[in-house]
Amino acid sequence: MQRQATSSTSDSEPRYTNIDEKKRKRMISNRESAKRSRARKQKLMEDYVKEADQLKSENNQLKENINRRSQYYVQVESDNNVLKAQAMELTDRLRSLNSVLRQFDDFSGYALDIPEIPDPLLKPWQLPYPGQPIMASADMLQ
Repeated sequence: MQRQATSSTSDSEPRYTNIDEKKRKRMISNRESAKRSRARKQKLMEDYVKEADQLKSENNQLKENINRRSQYYVQVESDNNVLKAQAMELTDRLRSLNSVLRQFDDFSGYALDIPEIPDPLLKPWQLPYPGQPIMASADMLQ
């Protein structure tokens, strides 16, 4: 019991109360700091979630854009193949007609001027009919 009495007297001494007050203030300060730290972490987490949602949305828009352009590319490629086949067929017809005209020229004696068959597949950068304008629309560029 005597120890208890000495400890209670030591608690009431001014030098120990000052230490307890410092400890209590430090604990309060630490709690407030921890609370601020948790609030910062929460705000950061919310910002990251918002940014992730925004990036997912942007990613989905880019995927849709890629899909649309891929479909357009496939369509243009298909149309191009059809046009190439038609050009080949027309070239063959023209050769056949020129052959008939040569035979007609040989048998009739009439001189016909037969133009050379342009082959746009061999020289795609040269237009077979340079006087004819090339038409383009805004839809082609999208």
